[in-house]
Amino acid sequence: MKTTAIVTVPPYAPFIKEVAGHPIVSGLRLNTVMPTKEPLEELLRQLNEEACGKPLWIDLKGRQLRTVTYAVPPFTEIKVSHSIKVKTPVTAYFGNGDETATLVAVDGNKLIFQDGPRRVVGPGESINIIDRSLEIAGYFTETDLKYIEAAKKAGLHNYMLSFVESESDIESLVKLDKDAVAVAKIESQKGLNFVGKNYKSGRLMAACGDLYVEVGRPHKILDAVEDIIAKDKNAIMASRIFPSLVDSPVPAFQDILAVGYAIRLGYETFMFGDEICMRRESILGGLNLLEHIANNFERKSK
Repeated sequence: MKTTAIVTVPPYAPFIKEVAGHPIVSGLRLNTVMPTKEPLEELLRQLNEEACGKPLWIDLKGRQLRTVTYAVPPFTEIKVSHSIKVKTPVTAYFGNGDETATLVAVDGNKLIFQDGPRRVVGPGESINIIDRSLEIAGYFTETDLKYIEAAKKAGLHNYMLSFVESESDIESLVKLDKDAVAVAKIESQKGLNFVGKNYKSGRLMAACGDLYVEVGRPHKILDAVEDIIAKDKNAIMASRIFPSLVDSPVPAFQDILAVGYAIRLGYETFMFGDEICMRRESILGGLNLLEHIANNFERKSK
């Protein structure tokens, strides 16, 4: 067993090469909601060079609902990345599920709330609406399509697909890039249903940031991550990896237990999310901690 890590890179960070050179780093990930300047092809070539020969994964947002404008309180309207249909009133979740608001009306991609979050909601924030009546129009966003074209021009073909819920989601990427290598991010109950019934092949990711919110009841995340690794022994565990290191050099007790549990389930690759990767000290601390936990488990397993 060899534990490795994929690290999210702030596009213009001065420490990318240092992180890419860490012994357990197996690849870098660009979250395409991060602000960048065009041409995108030039940015991708630069990041690929800084990856030191390791894969650069381009994380496309797919049907993930994200805000596209600022919403400043007091407000009742938020515009999102896709037009949707859903029976209202319904609860919407913000901030990794820590905040809620009541959605009372929908007009295409304009969501009208009775009581929006009492803070500024910025572009790129995710919104979770957990209801069987939810319909999201389309899959790829306009930004996704721009990145696919730029990646092909740069000779890059490694993608992560958000909120995969059917084989057709993966096929839609291959139609646009015949050389595409895709990781299917499982982030919803529909995604879990796909894994359980119709998943055929390809690499999976337990994308726990949204998945934890979407499973409905918190304890169901245990079954979710177990089902994913059971289907794909090469699955990636992502997000919520050592979040305590964002604010403190000392990791929280529960962070260590969570990663140790995932390793014992069989997860060998972990992807660090956005916040911990924004500072050199926090991401290097996270990589060192993951390496120590994995090495200790491997020694005991021999």
